[in-house]
This record gives sequence, C-alpha cells and structure tokens, in this order.
Amino acid sequence: MKLARNGDRQKGGLAGARHAVIVAAMGDLVFKICSHASWREAEAAGRFTGAPVDVADGYIHLSTGAQAGETAAKHFAGQSDLVLVAIDTDALGGALKWEPSRGGDLFPHLYDHLPVAAVSWVAPLPAGAGGRHVFPDLATGDAP
Repeated sequence: MKLARNGDRQKGGLAGARHAVIVAAMGDLVFKICSHASWREAEAAGRFTGAPVDVADGYIHLSTGAQAGETAAKHFAGQSDLVLVAIDTDALGGALKWEPSRGGDLFPHLYDHLPVAAVSWVAPLPAGAGGRHVFPDLATGDAP
C-alpha cells in the first residue's frame, strides 16, 4: 500500500480535517475479525453487513495485517469462537476509505456491505496462552 495524496475530509462535521488517501497495491489484503456465527450468517446471505459497532459507526471496521493484532487485543480480548476474514482490497472499490483512528494510524473503513465474493480466505482466530489470539499466516490463512 502507498500514500497517494493528501485531501480534505468532510464527514460528521469535521470539515477541513486533513487525512491521507491511501492506494492499496493490487492484491493487498485487509482483515475483519468477527464471531464465527456472524460470519456463517454472512456466508448464507452473501454479504456481511457489520457487527453492532460497525452499524452504529456507519462503516465496517477493518484492519491491515500490521494492525490486526492490536485490534484483536483491544476489542476482542478473551473472546473465543472468532474468525479472521481476509479481504482483497481490489474487490472493494471506492467504498474502502483510509481514515485516521487509533493513535493517528490510517485504518481501512468499508462504507458498504462486505460481499462474500471479496473474501480471499477465512481462518479461525483462537485465543492462545495468556489470552492473546493466535493468528494464521496473513498471506495464506494457514495455521501457524
């Protein structure tokens, strides 16, 4: 992924706030952590419409590979029966926006439903020793 340009952001009354526009390289993946049950519902419907926090915020919260571990620790600590969903950024088009969040880092936010067809792989995200989640290989979804 690369920084393309700076632009103005107008959302939620924050006119003029600066943010960077990110262009993901072809084939880049972003990730969604959700319950196994929620993902089964998404597969049956052909799309994921978001967890309650996503619906409340108006977009689906996603993470890069570098951000996913902290996302799991901060928002899913101690939770089991989770999956890690890998999503091809090319399949999301203009609905994918990169916006500042935790610590000023740019996070991917999806302003649409997530079509199951955009998913490259889904893998279990079990809690390991000490409660930290054990991530699969982020390129392939294979167990460590």
